[in-house]
Amino acid sequence: MNRIAPNSPAPDAAAPASSPRGLPYALGAYSLWGVLPLYLVLLNAVNPFALVGWRTLWTIPICAIAIAARGQVAEVKAALSNPRVFGVLVISSALISINWVVYIVAVQRGEFYAASLGYYINPLVNVLLGTIFLKERLSRLQWIAVAVAAVGVAILAVEAVDTLYISLTLAFSFASYGLLRKRVPVGALPGLTVEVMVLAIPAVVAIAVAPHASNGMRADVGLNALLLGAGLWTAIPLLLFATAARRMEYSTLGFVQFLAPTIVFILGLTVLGEPLEPVRLICFLFIWAAIAIFCIDLLMRARARRRPAPIA
Repeated sequence: MNRIAPNSPAPDAAAPASSPRGLPYALGAYSLWGVLPLYLVLLNAVNPFALVGWRTLWTIPICAIAIAARGQVAEVKAALSNPRVFGVLVISSALISINWVVYIVAVQRGEFYAASLGYYINPLVNVLLGTIFLKERLSRLQWIAVAVAAVGVAILAVEAVDTLYISLTLAFSFASYGLLRKRVPVGALPGLTVEVMVLAIPAVVAIAVAPHASNGMRADVGLNALLLGAGLWTAIPLLLFATAARRMEYSTLGFVQFLAPTIVFILGLTVLGEPLEPVRLICFLFIWAAIAIFCIDLLMRARARRRPAPIA
Protein backbone atom coordinates (compact mmCIF):
# COMPACT_ATOMS: atom_id res chain seq x y z
CA MET A 1 0.00 0.00 0.00
CA ASN A 2 8.04 3.79 -3.30
CA ARG A 3 4.81 1.60 -4.08
CA ILE A 4 4.84 -1.19 -6.58
CA ALA A 5 1.38 -0.31 -7.66
CA PRO A 6 -1.03 -3.14 -8.42
CA ASN A 7 -3.13 -2.76 -11.50
CA SER A 8 -1.32 0.41 -12.53
CA PRO A 9 -1.21 1.19 -16.22
CA ALA A 10 1.35 3.33 -17.94
CA PRO A 11 1.10 7.01 -17.05
CA ASP A 12 -1.31 8.98 -19.16
CA ALA A 13 0.69 11.08 -21.55
CA ALA A 14 -2.10 13.62 -21.69
CA ALA A 15 -1.93 14.38 -17.98
CA PRO A 16 1.17 15.70 -16.20
CA ALA A 17 2.63 13.22 -13.74
CA SER A 18 2.37 15.77 -10.93
CA SER A 19 -1.22 16.81 -11.74
CA PRO A 20 -3.39 17.15 -8.62
CA ARG A 21 -6.41 15.91 -10.58
CA GLY A 22 -5.63 12.35 -9.50
CA LEU A 23 -5.86 13.07 -5.77
CA PRO A 24 -9.68 12.75 -5.46
CA TYR A 25 -9.51 9.33 -7.14
CA ALA A 26 -6.72 8.19 -4.81
CA LEU A 27 -8.62 9.41 -1.75
CA GLY A 28 -11.72 7.62 -2.98
CA ALA A 29 -9.91 4.32 -3.55
CA TYR A 30 -8.09 4.24 -0.21
CA SER A 31 -11.14 5.46 1.71
CA LEU A 32 -13.22 2.62 0.28
CA TRP A 33 -10.49 0.10 1.15
CA GLY A 34 -10.25 1.62 4.63
CA VAL A 35 -13.94 1.27 5.50
CA LEU A 36 -14.26 -2.14 3.83
CA PRO A 37 -14.24 -3.96 7.23
CA LEU A 38 -17.51 -2.22 8.14
CA TYR A 39 -19.04 -3.78 5.03
CA LEU A 40 -17.48 -7.19 5.53
CA VAL A 41 -18.76 -7.54 9.10
CA LEU A 42 -22.28 -7.42 7.64
CA LEU A 43 -21.35 -10.62 5.79
CA ASN A 44 -19.89 -12.50 8.77
CA ALA A 45 -22.52 -15.20 8.36
CA VAL A 46 -21.04 -16.16 4.97
CA ASN A 47 -18.16 -18.63 4.83
CA PRO A 48 -14.96 -16.68 3.99
CA PHE A 49 -14.11 -18.89 0.99
CA ALA A 50 -17.68 -18.60 -0.30
CA LEU A 51 -17.56 -14.84 0.23
CA VAL A 52 -14.41 -14.57 -1.88
CA GLY A 53 -16.19 -16.72 -4.47
CA TRP A 54 -19.19 -14.38 -4.59
CA ARG A 55 -16.90 -11.36 -4.58
CA THR A 56 -15.14 -12.79 -7.63
CA LEU A 57 -18.28 -13.81 -9.52
CA TRP A 58 -20.01 -10.45 -9.03
CA THR A 59 -16.85 -8.64 -10.17
CA ILE A 60 -16.98 -10.38 -13.56
CA PRO A 61 -20.14 -8.65 -14.94
CA ILE A 62 -18.98 -5.32 -13.48
CA CYS A 63 -15.66 -5.66 -15.32
CA ALA A 64 -17.42 -6.80 -18.49
CA ILE A 65 -19.62 -3.70 -18.52
CA ALA A 66 -16.64 -1.44 -17.87
CA ILE A 67 -14.54 -3.17 -20.54
CA ALA A 68 -17.30 -2.72 -23.12
CA ALA A 69 -17.86 0.90 -22.13
CA ARG A 70 -14.17 1.74 -22.40
CA GLY A 71 -13.60 -0.21 -25.61
CA GLN A 72 -10.93 -2.49 -24.14
CA VAL A 73 -12.22 -5.85 -25.34
CA ALA A 74 -9.24 -6.18 -27.68
CA GLU A 75 -6.83 -5.75 -24.76
CA VAL A 76 -8.53 -8.57 -22.86
CA LYS A 77 -8.31 -10.85 -25.91
CA ALA A 78 -4.65 -9.95 -26.36
CA ALA A 79 -3.88 -10.84 -22.74
CA LEU A 80 -5.72 -14.16 -23.04
CA SER A 81 -3.89 -15.09 -26.25
CA ASN A 82 -0.40 -14.22 -24.98
CA PRO A 83 0.93 -17.25 -23.03
CA ARG A 84 3.43 -15.23 -20.99
CA VAL A 85 0.95 -12.50 -20.02
CA PHE A 86 -1.79 -15.01 -19.28
CA GLY A 87 0.57 -17.14 -17.17
CA VAL A 88 1.58 -14.15 -15.05
CA LEU A 89 -2.08 -13.18 -14.58
CA VAL A 90 -2.89 -16.71 -13.43
CA ILE A 91 -0.23 -16.40 -10.72
CA SER A 92 -1.36 -12.87 -9.79
CA SER A 93 -4.97 -14.04 -9.55
CA ALA A 94 -3.88 -16.74 -7.09
CA LEU A 95 -1.99 -14.17 -5.01
CA ILE A 96 -4.89 -11.71 -4.86
CA SER A 97 -7.34 -14.48 -3.95
CA ILE A 98 -5.06 -15.52 -1.06
CA ASN A 99 -4.96 -11.88 0.02
CA TRP A 100 -8.76 -11.62 -0.10
CA VAL A 101 -9.32 -14.84 1.87
CA VAL A 102 -6.84 -13.93 4.61
CA TYR A 103 -8.26 -10.41 4.89
CA ILE A 104 -11.85 -11.65 5.17
CA VAL A 105 -10.87 -14.30 7.73
CA ALA A 106 -9.07 -11.61 9.76
CA VAL A 107 -12.12 -9.33 9.70
CA GLN A 108 -14.52 -12.14 10.61
CA ARG A 109 -12.28 -13.05 13.56
CA GLY A 110 -12.08 -9.42 14.66
CA GLU A 111 -8.33 -9.18 13.96
CA PHE A 112 -8.53 -5.63 12.62
CA TYR A 113 -5.14 -4.54 13.95
CA ALA A 114 -3.42 -7.50 12.29
CA ALA A 115 -5.08 -6.58 8.98
CA SER A 116 -4.12 -2.94 9.40
CA LEU A 117 -0.52 -3.83 10.24
CA GLY A 118 -0.27 -5.95 7.09
CA TYR A 119 -0.98 -2.96 4.87
CA TYR A 120 1.34 -0.71 6.86
CA ILE A 121 4.13 -3.24 6.24
CA ASN A 122 3.20 -3.65 2.58
CA PRO A 123 5.04 -0.62 1.11
CA LEU A 124 8.21 -1.57 2.99
CA VAL A 125 7.97 -5.08 1.52
CA ASN A 126 7.55 -3.41 -1.87
CA VAL A 127 10.87 -1.64 -1.34
CA LEU A 128 12.60 -4.94 -0.54
CA LEU A 129 11.07 -6.73 -3.54
CA GLY A 130 12.03 -3.84 -5.78
CA THR A 131 15.61 -4.14 -4.56
CA ILE A 132 15.75 -7.90 -5.07
CA PHE A 133 13.84 -8.32 -8.34
CA LEU A 134 13.97 -4.92 -10.04
CA LYS A 135 17.53 -4.06 -8.98
CA GLU A 136 16.34 -0.81 -7.42
CA ARG A 137 18.78 0.76 -4.97
CA LEU A 138 17.70 1.76 -1.48
CA SER A 139 18.77 5.03 0.04
CA ARG A 140 20.24 5.14 3.54
CA LEU A 141 16.93 6.42 4.97
CA GLN A 142 15.00 3.62 3.25
CA TRP A 143 17.28 1.01 4.79
CA ILE A 144 16.77 2.65 8.19
CA ALA A 145 13.00 2.55 7.67
CA VAL A 146 13.12 -1.15 6.77
CA ALA A 147 15.27 -1.88 9.83
CA VAL A 148 12.94 0.03 12.19
CA ALA A 149 9.94 -1.81 10.77
CA ALA A 150 11.74 -5.13 11.17
CA VAL A 151 12.25 -4.39 14.87
CA GLY A 152 8.52 -3.78 15.28
CA VAL A 153 7.62 -6.99 13.48
CA ALA A 154 10.20 -8.91 15.55
CA ILE A 155 8.57 -7.65 18.76
CA LEU A 156 5.20 -8.81 17.51
CA ALA A 157 6.70 -12.14 16.46
CA VAL A 158 7.90 -12.78 20.00
CA GLU A 159 4.79 -11.67 21.88
CA ALA A 160 1.88 -12.00 19.42
CA VAL A 161 2.87 -14.74 17.02
CA ASP A 162 -0.73 -15.96 16.82
CA THR A 163 -1.69 -12.99 14.59
CA LEU A 164 1.63 -12.22 12.92
CA TYR A 165 0.93 -14.64 10.06
CA ILE A 166 -2.10 -12.54 9.09
CA SER A 167 -0.07 -9.34 8.76
CA LEU A 168 2.84 -10.96 6.91
CA THR A 169 0.61 -12.93 4.55
CA LEU A 170 -1.36 -9.79 3.63
CA ALA A 171 1.82 -7.75 3.14
CA PHE A 172 3.75 -10.29 1.07
CA SER A 173 0.80 -11.52 -1.02
CA PHE A 174 -0.21 -7.98 -2.00
CA ALA A 175 3.39 -6.87 -2.59
CA SER A 176 4.08 -9.93 -4.75
CA TYR A 177 0.84 -9.31 -6.62
CA GLY A 178 1.90 -5.73 -7.25
CA LEU A 179 5.35 -6.83 -8.43
CA LEU A 180 3.83 -9.16 -11.02
CA ARG A 181 1.30 -6.57 -12.20
CA LYS A 182 4.07 -3.99 -12.50
CA ARG A 183 6.07 -6.24 -14.81
CA VAL A 184 3.29 -7.64 -17.00
CA PRO A 185 2.32 -5.44 -19.97
CA VAL A 186 -1.43 -5.19 -19.43
CA GLY A 187 -3.64 -2.35 -18.23
CA ALA A 188 -5.55 -2.13 -14.97
CA LEU A 189 -9.07 -3.06 -16.07
CA PRO A 190 -8.14 -5.70 -18.70
CA GLY A 191 -5.78 -7.34 -16.20
CA LEU A 192 -8.41 -7.42 -13.45
CA THR A 193 -10.93 -8.82 -15.93
CA VAL A 194 -8.63 -11.69 -16.90
CA GLU A 195 -7.86 -12.39 -13.23
CA VAL A 196 -11.51 -12.73 -12.21
CA MET A 197 -12.18 -14.86 -15.29
CA VAL A 198 -9.35 -17.18 -14.19
CA LEU A 199 -10.85 -17.33 -10.69
CA ALA A 200 -14.42 -17.98 -11.89
CA ILE A 201 -14.29 -21.80 -11.70
CA PRO A 202 -12.45 -21.86 -8.33
CA ALA A 203 -15.03 -19.36 -7.09
CA VAL A 204 -17.92 -21.64 -8.06
CA VAL A 205 -16.17 -24.59 -6.41
CA ALA A 206 -15.55 -22.58 -3.22
CA ILE A 207 -19.23 -21.67 -3.00
CA ALA A 208 -20.37 -25.21 -3.74
CA VAL A 209 -18.17 -26.95 -1.15
CA ALA A 210 -18.80 -24.41 1.62
CA PRO A 211 -21.34 -25.45 4.28
CA HIS A 212 -24.87 -24.89 2.95
CA ALA A 213 -25.79 -22.77 5.95
CA SER A 214 -23.07 -20.24 5.11
CA ASN A 215 -22.41 -20.44 1.37
CA GLY A 216 -24.84 -17.65 0.48
CA MET A 217 -26.75 -19.70 -2.11
CA ARG A 218 -29.99 -19.57 -0.13
CA ALA A 219 -29.56 -15.98 0.95
CA ASP A 220 -32.44 -13.55 1.31
CA VAL A 221 -32.78 -10.45 -0.82
CA GLY A 222 -30.80 -8.30 1.62
CA LEU A 223 -27.84 -10.67 1.79
CA ASN A 224 -27.85 -11.11 -1.99
CA ALA A 225 -27.67 -7.33 -2.35
CA LEU A 226 -24.70 -7.25 0.03
CA LEU A 227 -22.94 -9.98 -1.98
CA LEU A 228 -23.48 -7.98 -5.17
CA GLY A 229 -22.10 -4.95 -3.37
CA ALA A 230 -18.96 -6.94 -2.52
CA GLY A 231 -18.27 -7.19 -6.24
CA LEU A 232 -18.73 -3.46 -6.66
CA TRP A 233 -16.46 -2.85 -3.67
CA THR A 234 -13.80 -4.97 -5.38
CA ALA A 235 -13.89 -3.32 -8.80
CA ILE A 236 -14.56 0.35 -8.03
CA PRO A 237 -11.54 1.04 -5.74
CA LEU A 238 -9.20 -0.71 -8.18
CA LEU A 239 -10.48 1.43 -11.05
CA LEU A 240 -10.24 4.60 -8.95
CA PHE A 241 -6.68 3.65 -8.04
CA ALA A 242 -5.78 3.03 -11.68
CA THR A 243 -7.12 6.47 -12.62
CA ALA A 244 -5.16 8.11 -9.81
CA ALA A 245 -1.99 6.30 -10.86
CA ARG A 246 -2.26 7.81 -14.34
CA ARG A 247 -2.77 11.33 -13.04
CA MET A 248 -0.34 11.79 -10.14
CA GLU A 249 3.20 10.97 -9.12
CA TYR A 250 3.75 7.62 -7.41
CA SER A 251 5.67 9.36 -4.63
CA THR A 252 2.58 11.43 -3.88
CA LEU A 253 0.42 8.35 -4.13
CA GLY A 254 2.74 6.73 -1.60
CA PHE A 255 1.62 9.21 1.04
CA VAL A 256 -2.07 8.63 0.33
CA GLN A 257 -1.82 4.84 0.53
CA PHE A 258 -1.37 4.92 4.31
CA LEU A 259 -4.93 6.27 4.60
CA ALA A 260 -6.49 2.79 4.27
CA PRO A 261 -4.69 0.98 7.13
CA THR A 262 -5.04 4.10 9.30
CA ILE A 263 -8.81 4.00 8.83
CA VAL A 264 -8.84 0.28 9.63
CA PHE A 265 -6.77 0.92 12.76
CA ILE A 266 -9.12 3.68 13.94
CA LEU A 267 -12.20 1.57 13.23
CA GLY A 268 -10.73 -1.32 15.21
CA LEU A 269 -9.98 0.98 18.12
CA THR A 270 -13.37 2.74 18.13
CA VAL A 271 -16.32 1.35 16.17
CA LEU A 272 -15.35 -2.32 16.10
CA GLY A 273 -14.12 -2.47 19.70
CA GLU A 274 -10.95 -4.58 19.37
CA PRO A 275 -8.72 -4.05 22.45
CA LEU A 276 -5.25 -2.68 21.71
CA GLU A 277 -2.72 -4.79 23.60
CA PRO A 278 0.55 -3.09 24.68
CA VAL A 279 2.74 -5.28 22.46
CA ARG A 280 0.68 -4.37 19.40
CA LEU A 281 0.86 -0.69 20.28
CA ILE A 282 4.67 -0.92 20.54
CA CYS A 283 4.79 -2.70 17.17
CA PHE A 284 2.60 -0.01 15.58
CA LEU A 285 4.83 2.73 17.02
CA PHE A 286 7.85 1.16 15.30
CA ILE A 287 5.89 0.78 12.04
CA TRP A 288 4.68 4.38 12.18
CA ALA A 289 8.25 5.55 12.83
CA ALA A 290 9.41 3.56 9.80
CA ILE A 291 6.64 5.08 7.69
CA ALA A 292 7.64 8.57 8.82
CA ILE A 293 11.26 7.93 7.81
CA PHE A 294 10.08 6.42 4.53
CA CYS A 295 7.87 9.43 3.73
CA ILE A 296 10.62 11.90 4.66
CA ASP A 297 12.87 10.14 2.15
CA LEU A 298 10.15 10.37 -0.54
CA LEU A 299 9.69 14.07 0.19
CA MET A 300 13.42 14.76 0.01
CA ARG A 301 13.68 12.91 -3.30
CA ALA A 302 10.68 14.78 -4.74
CA ARG A 303 12.20 18.13 -3.75
CA ALA A 304 15.55 17.15 -5.23
CA ARG A 305 13.88 16.28 -8.54
CA ARG A 306 12.10 19.65 -8.65
CA ARG A 307 15.27 21.61 -7.83
CA PRO A 308 16.53 23.33 -11.02
CA ALA A 309 19.83 22.06 -12.36
CA PRO A 310 22.79 24.41 -11.80
CA ILE A 311 23.74 26.52 -14.77
CA ALA A 312 27.13 25.49 -16.14
